[in-house]
Amino acid sequence: IQLYLVSPYNKKSCLQGDDNIQSMLVGTVMRKIKSRTWKKQRYFKLQDDCMTIWYKSKKAGNPARQLELVMAVREGHQSEVLLSIADEFPPERCFTLVFRSRRGNLDLVAESAEEAQSWIRGMRKLIENLENMGEREKLDQWIGDWFRKADKNNDGRMNFREVRDLLKMMNVDMNEHHAHRLFTMADKSQSGTLEDDEFVLFYKMLTQREDVLRVFQEYSGDGQKLSQNDLEDFLREEQLEGSDTQQHAKQLIERYEPSDTAKLLNAMTFDGFLMYLGSTEGSIFNPRRRGVYQDMSQPLCHYFISSSHNTYLMEDQLRGQSSVEGYIRALNRGCRCVEVDCWDGANGEPIVYHGHTLTSKILFKDVVSAVGKYAFKVSEYPVILSIENHCGVEQQRVMAQHLNHILGDKLLKSTLDGKAPIRLPSPEDLKGKILVKAKKIGGLEESFNGTAEDSLTGEFSDEDEMAEIEEDNLHRESVLRRVKKSKQRLSKELSDCVVYCKSVHFSSFKHSRIHSKFYEVASFTESKARKQLREAGAEFVHHNSRQLTRVYPSGFRTDSSNFNPQEMWNVGCQIVALNFQTAGEGMDLNDGLFSQNGHCGYVLKPSFMREAEKRFDPEIPQKLDGHWSYNAVFLKVISGQQLPKVNIKEDSIVDPLVRVEIHGVPMDNAKQETRYIENNGFNPVWYDTLRFTIHAPGLAVVRFVVEDYDKTSKNDFVGQYTLPFSCMQQGYRHIHLLSRDGTVIPPSSLFVHIRIAGLE
Repeated sequence: IQLYLVSPYNKKSCLQGDDNIQSMLVGTVMRKIKSRTWKKQRYFKLQDDCMTIWYKSKKAGNPARQLELVMAVREGHQSEVLLSIADEFPPERCFTLVFRSRRGNLDLVAESAEEAQSWIRGMRKLIENLENMGEREKLDQWIGDWFRKADKNNDGRMNFREVRDLLKMMNVDMNEHHAHRLFTMADKSQSGTLEDDEFVLFYKMLTQREDVLRVFQEYSGDGQKLSQNDLEDFLREEQLEGSDTQQHAKQLIERYEPSDTAKLLNAMTFDGFLMYLGSTEGSIFNPRRRGVYQDMSQPLCHYFISSSHNTYLMEDQLRGQSSVEGYIRALNRGCRCVEVDCWDGANGEPIVYHGHTLTSKILFKDVVSAVGKYAFKVSEYPVILSIENHCGVEQQRVMAQHLNHILGDKLLKSTLDGKAPIRLPSPEDLKGKILVKAKKIGGLEESFNGTAEDSLTGEFSDEDEMAEIEEDNLHRESVLRRVKKSKQRLSKELSDCVVYCKSVHFSSFKHSRIHSKFYEVASFTESKARKQLREAGAEFVHHNSRQLTRVYPSGFRTDSSNFNPQEMWNVGCQIVALNFQTAGEGMDLNDGLFSQNGHCGYVLKPSFMREAEKRFDPEIPQKLDGHWSYNAVFLKVISGQQLPKVNIKEDSIVDPLVRVEIHGVPMDNAKQETRYIENNGFNPVWYDTLRFTIHAPGLAVVRFVVEDYDKTSKNDFVGQYTLPFSCMQQGYRHIHLLSRDGTVIPPSSLFVHIRIAGLE
């Protein structure tokens, strides 16, 4: 079984003087744990390439399968599987490999604590090495990766037959004569095989970028290099960089130019130019928008908040597994609002699961522990625990005890200054705090005058998805039985854990305008929210400028699919809860919107949505002084590079097309496609220009999708990249494609040219 590690191809830097990695190269027997009853011994060994780990079972002919990239290593009993065998194996022998994307963890038990530490430290070193790799090292890694794939007999050289097979693997449809000509040109030693440097030469000939060369020569004075002045012209005229291009040109030469001779001349060769355009600075995403750049001192209701629905579920809504891992993964992706569906459990311990279904159950206290531990690993801004409370008063008291005992000072128990507030605090004010969103006895004001009672009979949770199914005319006995239960007693202890996020029933915008308080949060199913936004979009925007709104998927979505969150953002809904476990357009848009501002899970809404008097209506997004304004976007899709193969058939080559989607206010929603290129997933060239008009750029999200064209059936997904329109850089840019799961698939990319013209 082959396990791809995130580690560099450069063996020397990987191996030098590291005892842990040396030990991993020798290999060891460890137990692979899948459950309390499934514990099998496997032999694990790091390959010489420092890129893969092989582990095999004792069964002869066990088929190899490739696992995803490793993201992190957890020590001790830090997964549900390892916790379940904690009485059998001590924590110092246990560790967990956590993978990117949505695949399961790999839980391991070493024979000794020393062996476990050796693997933990070695793996972390390999992960760290990759994170610190430069562009040149990454390129070396890709080249080395192809060499290893092609060298079928592992003799360190490639014959022509292996080269032919490699071309198919690389999505290249090349006639044999041309392939042989390249092979002969690269075979400098005339040995009939390619070794090391010869293969690098072959790879470079294969990946020659005529599209980039054309741009390079247009700005090069002598056709051989870009002088500093040439590069400044390019940055100013094409990349539209207005400020201090002289200093930036110097920095780019220093950072990306591989030739020391060219550096001495303050010049950039074609290789350096290609490295720059393939780097983060040459990508479509504006690097100045990657870190936290927005004002974080506005009230919470002025931000879109990355939010998860039924966070505990790893799969579907009816039979899927419930897991604490769902919370860890969501929080590690920057999610700031997680859902906890609580029910009375055995032995007085509340449990979390999707009620009245066959989904498995987990303990409430384990969920709280995981949230407490992982809440602020990737973002310091507040986390909201959205609690669906179906427990009786006794277990509600237990819930309150767990929240207070486990979270301690992280739990927000009172207003920030101890006084009755007049508006919601800001993410900045609430750094490092966990807020509970749930029912509350009385209001925030009563907390200050001592009028709250010990318990109260109130409405049963109106946020119950199954009740919503009944509303959508799906009649089931179990549903009808549940809807009859309309009253619930609330414990004062749990009520006191709720400060700024009191769950309330929504009546109407008129009622809210007159009666609702800033700390009240109404929840809508997607269908209810859609009805309101279509009938009263401007009212919805106004409502959301004053208080928080949560929108969650319909109960019909038993497969855990997602709705399009954009239409909810268009009216300023902050907590748009999605099934994080389900890949697709909905999560692409969510990942795209929250990829800015440091991935912190909070994105400031445009000013016209924060100011109540502006009366923005997404149906007619005109300028406030009555004039129409819009952005004309000209997007030239030039080429693609090394697109992944989607069909496992050996002879199958991708026929790629690119679709560009604008998601925003209704007037801006649009999709356009390039032509498809037959039999070329390796270096397709389009030069197709697509034109879009955008009226509300502050709300627009742009999604690039590459598909394998099929005239007889649905196109296959190849890759995608999604980002906020406001974060796009103009000029010549690379788009580094992501898989369906949102993980990077190097070196797959698109090369585009972007021009945006603001018009009135």
